Amino acid sequence: MAPVENGETIRYALRHTPTANFVVLMTGKLQILCFCGSFVVAWLGIALTIRRARKAGAGDRPKCFHQTHEVAVPRLGGFGIAGAFVLTTSLAALLNPNLVDNSAFILLVLGPMLMFVVGGVDDVHPLGAKLKLLLQIGISILAVDYGGLAIEKVTNPFHGEPIVLGQLGFVVAVIWLVALTNLINIIDGIDGLAGGISLMLMILLINVGGAGDKMFPVLLAIIASGSLLGFLYFNFPPAKIYMGDGGAYFLGFLIGVLTLSCSQKGTVAAALLAPAFALGLPILDISLAIIRRALKGLPVFRPDRKHLHHRLIDFGFSHRRSVITLYILSAFFLIMALGVFWTQGQLVPIFSGVLFLAVIFLVHSFGMVPEKYSIRSFWGELSAIRKETRYIMTLGQWLELEAERCASPEELWDNFQFLARKLNLLEVRLALVNGELAWKNPNIQRAPESTVSRHVPIHSDTVRGLDIVAEESENPKRVFELKSELVAEAWVKAANRWRKHTKKQIKFDLSSIAEPDLEVSALIP
Repeated sequence: MAPVENGETIRYALRHTPTANFVVLMTGKLQILCFCGSFVVAWLGIALTIRRARKAGAGDRPKCFHQTHEVAVPRLGGFGIAGAFVLTTSLAALLNPNLVDNSAFILLVLGPMLMFVVGGVDDVHPLGAKLKLLLQIGISILAVDYGGLAIEKVTNPFHGEPIVLGQLGFVVAVIWLVALTNLINIIDGIDGLAGGISLMLMILLINVGGAGDKMFPVLLAIIASGSLLGFLYFNFPPAKIYMGDGGAYFLGFLIGVLTLSCSQKGTVAAALLAPAFALGLPILDISLAIIRRALKGLPVFRPDRKHLHHRLIDFGFSHRRSVITLYILSAFFLIMALGVFWTQGQLVPIFSGVLFLAVIFLVHSFGMVPEKYSIRSFWGELSAIRKETRYIMTLGQWLELEAERCASPEELWDNFQFLARKLNLLEVRLALVNGELAWKNPNIQRAPESTVSRHVPIHSDTVRGLDIVAEESENPKRVFELKSELVAEAWVKAANRWRKHTKKQIKFDLSSIAEPDLEVSALIP
């Protein structure tokens, strides 16, 4: 036998001795056992979590404006996913002590669990966005430094020549981990979407790690797949539980460290390019969202209802049909990712062109940019939208701060009327579970020639939606759409602020708030 160094001697011996087939057989049985075990543990754990969470009222956390679920849904699914993953991995390590060393276990198992703790704490007691980002960066720095995951070189897919990153590779690896951690969390906006895309990525990582003879990362991807299937049983529309920030952070960080560990040592090749293509749909969606918000003068990381899944629902798709449509699109991107990996990046130029065409298709199909626009008119309308955005958001911040000074929901409604008057709205109707509050602007002396109206759904315990009416001549279509969304969001944030400050539910006494400029009507049950 030819002399080889270190671990290569062991691998050569295993492949050329009678025990080789036994080792492969044991590995296959272990993978099947781990997959089934993680599925069962996740299924049982999440079922128990749902029952306990409902009794404890864990789904009563105030809903953000962009969330579309109508009933309280617990956000603790990540506990079942992460718990099943760690338990199954630990049992596998006990059954096969030679499977993994301590350093790999700390990096690939305990590292994602640290990130899960950050998100899990936020699910129970919300943390600030800045604090969460700092913790994510800190954990990513520790992982890259401890695991030696710095990206020293990047293989250029267009001509094959490596690009040396040097010390910049450490920063790139940290950005990669933080970006994937948040990417999975951002796409968790509709039942089953984040879990389904994460499962597709695990299938990709099984292929990537298997081709590179990475036994432990492959086993982890298999275990995570079982956990995700158990979770999706309860998360597929209509969802009984969400993965929450804990589950999303855990899966995103796990995918990040697995891709870096499965790539060639110090060099990013097809093993890292393939996941980027598999995440093509959410990357496109988020990129368009950032551009859209920046052009309108909105914070780029502000949640909204303009993502692809929201637009599908606006087009009349049900939640289930929307998520299946996005699954199909994601599967298309997954096929491209497998093609990138199998050809070692040779198809990247072709698939990049396909992605460019996909961007054009999505932009026009979902009406993100008008079909006909001169640069001058586009910039003029954009400037008007940005100016209106700053004004409305300032009023919204005032209303949110003023909420803590309000002694009752009726007083909060009075302050909201002030906001409506400042925006020169004609009418605002707040649909309640047991009635309706309707305000008409008393300062309007003449009947408008034509009006525009929009219903913005609000899913809370007491409020069902907000109807806004304005004069059409003063509110172009795009300006009015944004104004309606910001006005509704201002009410939701102020109501949540009042609820958090007073520790009370928002319940209106309809008989006590009727005024000359306010109509109160009861809804028919």
